[in-house]
Amino acid sequence: MDEGMAPPGAVLNDEQFDRLARYGAVEPVEAGQDLYRPGDDSYDFFLLRTAAVDIVHDATAIEPQRTVYRCRPGDFLGELSLLTGQHVYLTAQVVSAGTVVRIGAAGLRRVLAEQDDLADLLIAAFQERRDVIRAAAGGALDIVGRSDASDTLDLRSYAAQMLLPHSWHPATSPHGRALMTSAGLGPDDLPAAVFRGSVLRRARPATVAKALGLTYRADGRPVDLVVVGAGPAGLAAAVYAASEGLTTVVLDRSGLGGQAAKTSRIENYLGFPRGVSGADLTRMAMVQALKFGVRIASPSAVEGLDLSDDRQPAILLEHGVRIDCRAVIAATGARYRSLDLARWVAYEKSGCIRYAATDLDVRGYEDQTVVVVGGANSAGQAALSLCARGATVDLIVRGADLNARLSSYLAERIQAHPRIRLHTATTVRELCGGRMLTSIVVERSDGQRRRLACSALFCFIGADPASDWLPGVAKDDDGFILTGDRLPVGASGPSLPYQTSAPRIFAVGDLRSGSSKRVAAAIGEGAGAVSSVHAALSMA
Repeated sequence: MDEGMAPPGAVLNDEQFDRLARYGAVEPVEAGQDLYRPGDDSYDFFLLRTAAVDIVHDATAIEPQRTVYRCRPGDFLGELSLLTGQHVYLTAQVVSAGTVVRIGAAGLRRVLAEQDDLADLLIAAFQERRDVIRAAAGGALDIVGRSDASDTLDLRSYAAQMLLPHSWHPATSPHGRALMTSAGLGPDDLPAAVFRGSVLRRARPATVAKALGLTYRADGRPVDLVVVGAGPAGLAAAVYAASEGLTTVVLDRSGLGGQAAKTSRIENYLGFPRGVSGADLTRMAMVQALKFGVRIASPSAVEGLDLSDDRQPAILLEHGVRIDCRAVIAATGARYRSLDLARWVAYEKSGCIRYAATDLDVRGYEDQTVVVVGGANSAGQAALSLCARGATVDLIVRGADLNARLSSYLAERIQAHPRIRLHTATTVRELCGGRMLTSIVVERSDGQRRRLACSALFCFIGADPASDWLPGVAKDDDGFILTGDRLPVGASGPSLPYQTSAPRIFAVGDLRSGSSKRVAAAIGEGAGAVSSVHAALSMA
């Protein structure tokens, strides 16, 4: 970008600038001074009274230093990392001496809570700046790996879900080879991530999150509510809780959005007549949660629950980290099921078997033949998404009736689509190929077998509840959490919607026994559970 480019986002008028300045303190700055730089754990929000500041992406092994944009008097500094708590990855360097107004984290939270117009303006600007930085090839993180490897896809999906400014370099590309040479990386080190000169070999979302400061860090504030799971139900609960004054923490084992984030297109969600991707819905929900002060930590694996104090449950994280709180909403959803077939795990690792149909997942399968397994909406949406990218799809449904579990609008489109070949009453029996999957063998209910070409298999056959971290909480025979009128007779605790058998522990979404497996229903449950939390906290 040109050095003279203005920062993205709306401009404060004089009245808004003065009103915002009341939340901070004026201080002088000198030319050449860094207000923050890579290596800092966090940074403050700055208003520029008379100073000018360049936002700089420092030089890396494969990219020279460059100015992202210049902020002049009347502008403000900051982007989405002010809300996420992510470590600093850009330098703010004073280029013209003058005065600034420094507003700390507590002051900025007050602004967002008390000044509606300023909150809307700042949030929009933070998000727009993050989008511009991401589109300009990041600066926080360089990822290099094999394009077809599942662990590489996991890492890239995490970076996309968390809106991380990052650059992706296939190992076979010129930039990828240059990065590997400069960082001393070999094929066995992939995928790798480079952040501020540090090299993360065989990188995983958890190691990247720790390097960027996105895992859980206590900030001294007491916690009212911990939401475990950041799918639609969990994010909805967090937004409603924080907007109603509860200090809220969201934890998720892998990323944001749950299964919904992996859905290519949701067409029956109210308010989106043209449909919305699960990834886009998740990103909007994340920004909304951050606006209200929700602290999001992901990946943060919850290992257990301490219920020894009826009025103060505690979440137990790995490495002995403990979060005492006043209530918990469990929204950990379910884990994807797989087929019990030889070489399944090997083809998972090579990226030939996938459990999602996001843009990253379907990319590269244009003009190829792929297989989608499953008979519910997620499978139907995946088949249509793949066809839209030019693939030919064999849709394998174990049941005899396509309409049994599929919404009628999807069933009609699938049956009419020239690129979808429907196989009902059919089961996958074999996976065939070398390192990469090339074909599968299927069997009809009458015993007839046939081989189908298959460059990738997309599996949507359901999931099992992620409830093993909830010992002592009543579950049904399949491990889903019992709530409300499904609780066993004589269960203790108040009779509140979404209440489990344990005091102040609530369950929502796919994790809950009897829940409706729909995005809109999950969001409604998350919001409804917050009312129950308030009721529980008001009881003596």
